[in-house]
Order: sequence, then C-alpha cells, then structure tokens
Amino acid sequence: MVYPFRCKPIYKEKIWGGRWLEEAFGRDLPGEKLIGESWELTCRPDEMSIVEDGDFAGQTFKEVIQKYPEEILGKRITREGFDPFPLLIKFLDASDRLSVQVHPDDEYARQVKPGELGKTEMWYVLDAEPGAKLIMGVKPGVTRSEFAKSIEKGTLHECLNEVPVKPGDAFYIPAGTIHAILEGVRIAEIQQNSDTTYRVYDWNRVGLDGKPRKLHIKEALEVIDFNRTGINPHPGIILKKDGWQSRLLTACPYFAVEELKVERMKGQISPERFEIWMVLEGSGELKIKTDNYRLAKGETWVIPATLGNFELTGQVKILKSYIPDLEHEIITPLLAKGYSKADLGKVGGLNDMIKLQKANFERY
Repeated sequence: MVYPFRCKPIYKEKIWGGRWLEEAFGRDLPGEKLIGESWELTCRPDEMSIVEDGDFAGQTFKEVIQKYPEEILGKRITREGFDPFPLLIKFLDASDRLSVQVHPDDEYARQVKPGELGKTEMWYVLDAEPGAKLIMGVKPGVTRSEFAKSIEKGTLHECLNEVPVKPGDAFYIPAGTIHAILEGVRIAEIQQNSDTTYRVYDWNRVGLDGKPRKLHIKEALEVIDFNRTGINPHPGIILKKDGWQSRLLTACPYFAVEELKVERMKGQISPERFEIWMVLEGSGELKIKTDNYRLAKGETWVIPATLGNFELTGQVKILKSYIPDLEHEIITPLLAKGYSKADLGKVGGLNDMIKLQKANFERY
C-alpha cells in the first residue's frame, strides 16, 4: 500500500550559499559548508532521492515509482510516460548573488544531450532581506547584438531588468529567460527535471576550487529570449473555501503550483496525477482513512495519486505542485466560474499562453 512520504534532502555546497535552511527549518546541515541548494525531490542518474520514512525507507525514489507507477504517479502520468521523471524540487538560499544565467528549452537541450529536458521553472520567494532583488529578463529594447557587446565591454548590468522582491512573490521563468537570484533571497523552486545552465556572467569571482567558473556565452546567446522584458511577480488567482484558501500561482504544460493556507480542509487527490507538498509555514495533521501524518515546516512530501479523500487540519502554508491537465483542470473550470482571460493572465504561464495565443485560447 502506498502512503505519503518524504525523501532525504540532498545538500549542495555553493559559493553563494549560506546557513539559512538551518535557522529557518531546523535542518542539520553538513559541517560549516555554505549550502546553496537542498534538492528535496530528484530522480536523475547523477542525483537520486532516497525515501526517508515508512515501508519504502532506504529505497530510491526511482525504485519506488517503478514498483508502483500508477499508484504513486497516477493514471495520466503513467500513461504519458515518466522517464525521465518530470520535476525537480528545491529550496535555495542565496546569501550571495548567483551567476547571471539562462536555461535552454526542450528542443535545444536534446540537441546538446539526447534525453535531457529543457528547464522552465518557477520561484516562490520565502524570505527576502531589505532591498533584495532578482534579475528577470532584459530591459525593453535590448537586442542580441547589444547584449553581446555589453558582455565584451563589461556593461552587462545596463541590459538587465532588476525586480524588488518580498516574501510570497511568485515568478514564472520559462526557458530562455535571462535571470539571477541576487543576495539575500531564499526561494522554493519548482522546475523541469534538468540541470542544464548557461552562465553569462559570474561577477568576476572564483568557484570553490579557486578557479573562475566556466561561462557559456555562445550557448546563452543562442537560447536567450529577448522578448522577455518587464517581468514582475504574478499575483495569481485566489480561491477561498471554508477553512482554507488556494492561490493559483503558475500553470503551464510542465507544472502547476498553488499556495495553500489551511486551517481545516477536506479534499481528494486526483487519481490522474501525484502532488508534491512543500510545507512553508506552521504545521498540520494529514488524515487519510485511519492513518495520520504530521506535517512540519520545511518538509517536502510526495502525495501519491491513489490516496483518495483526505483531511488536513492545523495552521499551515503549503506550496503544492503537480502536472496539470491544463484545459480540463484549470482553464475550463476557471472560465466556468466566471473568471475572464484577464483574470487568467494573473497566473504565471497562462499569461504567456494568452499572449502567444497558445492552447487554443481563441476558442474561449
């Protein structure tokens, strides 16, 4: 029988990392290293999650989903295929600034490395020091030629769009978007299962080995989308129920992400697809049939598709992610509730789809 479970975090030492996860979530971080990333759920040959609790404890995440594909991942995800597993889930602590970087889309990534995915991602800001900012896209009017010349002249900062941030802000970052987390920002990251990054600029610093980190300017210039300008956080759509509320932050073909604030909630997991719950604040008790699970701040839970009805009580904020059936789960239900296209444009991913007239929006 499957059940909700957690995996052991995989910590990544980074020159820009810190110890925030220790103080915020009570994590037992290794040594005195600067930890920039905690990979909460990963299914990659180079990094594989290990289940932490229950009957699956000690098994790899891949072993478990291969043994119980439909029970854990759901009917639709199993039918559509799950190799590679579609998501990579992280917490990031940027005590210092990250490199200015970009990720390729699926087509470009596969040309470089067969079987690799592109990297579309979303960020949810957990903590931001006063004055903290992100780099999101280029400034309006910047061309590829001007961008390349600014790299040569050392004036790249003049081309980049900086956005002030605060806790609760959410950003949709499709492949091709130039971006960087600047110092003093901590985020939850939901992304395609890819670790392909093209660095454009690294602030003239050296890596943990004392050498300058590799830049990928040629590749970056090939994949940057120079139409990605004027990017701001997406406010999302809030759906209020008795005892809880959901804020739909992002909905794209790769994932949907909701912010849940719960005191008491009765719901049902769709048998079509699994969910990932990142507990951001507070604590709660999840009841499924006769079993109870205690959810605590900083934990990440895999919620199998076949769990059916559940009850969640407490004072808890959760970031829920899943692979959506965009039309039937999100677009059609929201329009049926009376939301307009303009309302849907407040959701990261749907905003871009409306602009590009994708997903047959002209039918609505």
